[in-house]
Amino acid sequence: MSAMSDPLAALLQLSHDLGREDRPFAILGEGNTSARLSDGRFAVKASGCSLGTLTASDLTVCDQEKLLALFDGESLDESAMEAALLAARLDPAAKRPSIEALFHAWLLTLDGVSFVGHVHPIACNQWLCSPRAEELAEGRIFPDEVVCCGPASVFVPYADPGLPLALAIREKTLAFIEARRFVPRLILLASHGVIALGGTPQAVLAAMLMAEKAATIRLGAAVLGGPNFLSAAQIASLAGRRDEAYRQRQLRL
Repeated sequence: MSAMSDPLAALLQLSHDLGREDRPFAILGEGNTSARLSDGRFAVKASGCSLGTLTASDLTVCDQEKLLALFDGESLDESAMEAALLAARLDPAAKRPSIEALFHAWLLTLDGVSFVGHVHPIACNQWLCSPRAEELAEGRIFPDEVVCCGPASVFVPYADPGLPLALAIREKTLAFIEARRFVPRLILLASHGVIALGGTPQAVLAAMLMAEKAATIRLGAAVLGGPNFLSAAQIASLAGRRDEAYRQRQLRL
């Protein structure tokens, strides 16, 4: 069964993969995931639930347009935001969606994006909470980082969760797409965490796993005076190779 034939089951599996106890991505209620459905709907993790043990009742289906409308309205206080999130639920008895459902709603409008995962990987955050945070977005240090994470990532300076963060993500992602002419696979949030985008759950998981591996290697290389970054020409060559494109198809990236 394909992810698109049963996106809710695929979303639960992605959530469990990202929330595994042996992966340093999310503990307690950290992180959230989402999937695009039909007819302007999307499913998102409910607030306060654990990714590793997520169940169908912990997914809330929302009206995408109701949340997208908030992007161009007035700033909302905490009570107004709570009311807007509850009003976006298709089932009034469903759990409250995550406050970060706002950026999920917008990211799922991007071309080719059907699944979104957001977590707080330890090695990635060691970079993102440092003065060298932006290096994680611009630099690439080995071929598989290019294959799984793309030639570059979006970097978003710190913004408070909720509408301020969603607006900052939209601004930086649109600027990235205009400059680079492709939809990113990773969005890196300073002093916060990582967002992975993909057409399949496998693409989201692969980008997140490789981002954490790349951040871990950077930390080790930094001890020895590095890391050494690939040149722009080397990154472009890797991104355009037919054999790497074949591997991406085989891995459903």
